[in-house]
Amino acid sequence: MKVATIQLETLACPACLLKVEGAVKSLKGIDQDSVSVGFNSSKVKLNFDEDQLTIEEIEGAITKVGYEVLKSKVK
Repeated sequence: MKVATIQLETLACPACLLKVEGAVKSLKGIDQDSVSVGFNSSKVKLNFDEDQLTIEEIEGAITKVGYEVLKSKVK
């Protein structure tokens, strides 16, 4: 499992947070329990299986629901 921290544009409301969380959790290869979206920090932290999913695909899912990804870090 890889750990990703994704910095987003500023989230405007709690509904934004739920949209981002839903988009990420819908992906195959994400550890559901590890998904954490910080409203104040506008950061998404999660664990994912790099054999099933790439960081680019995760970023794409977030972008698709209307939020800009500023940068990502994977460990």
